Amino acid sequence: MTDSAMPAASASVPREEPAPRSAEPGSGDGDELEREYIAYFEARLPGLRRLAVLLCGDHDRADDIVQAAATSLFVRWKHARQADNVDAYVRRVVVNTFLRERRRLWSRVLLSERLPDRAAVTGQPIDERVVVRAALRRLPPRQQAVLVLRFLCDLPVAEVAELLGCSEGTVKSQTSDGLAALRRRLGDRAARLPGDERRGQ
Repeated sequence: MTDSAMPAASASVPREEPAPRSAEPGSGDGDELEREYIAYFEARLPGLRRLAVLLCGDHDRADDIVQAAATSLFVRWKHARQADNVDAYVRRVVVNTFLRERRRLWSRVLLSERLPDRAAVTGQPIDERVVVRAALRRLPPRQQAVLVLRFLCDLPVAEVAELLGCSEGTVKSQTSDGLAALRRRLGDRAARLPGDERRGQ
């Protein structure tokens, strides 16, 4: 895929300007590593951007999150490519980038009410999804991430725990606490939320 074929509003794969050849020690041809990196990310950018949109609820911020994650991974691609599950490793970097960004004071400002490209919570009218999304963004960052990964990305408890670097018990308690907080904020609108999954998988 060429640069011109990439969506204009989406995050792009960082590319370095030509520099003197200096492959990383023991990495083989540095150009080959760069080609591998670019091929990997160009194939996965849509999915990573959707994950970022689900996490932060804003397309422009999602682009920034994915760009920051992609740049970080470009620097350490030699290490990242050796992970047992490269896709899970990359998703974790995106989630951690979101968590760091979310902790900044300015990121608490509601920048947009736009929804992701696909419905975030199926079976709900659009106005209810807007309300749920707004309430979700007011949760503590890790509770927000847990609920997004569990219910919007449909990941099992074990995978969420691996992505966040915590125990499965922590994921379950964060899920329970996050749902309880959402119910308090949503009032009567909370009827469509999932049940308490403290014991769930």
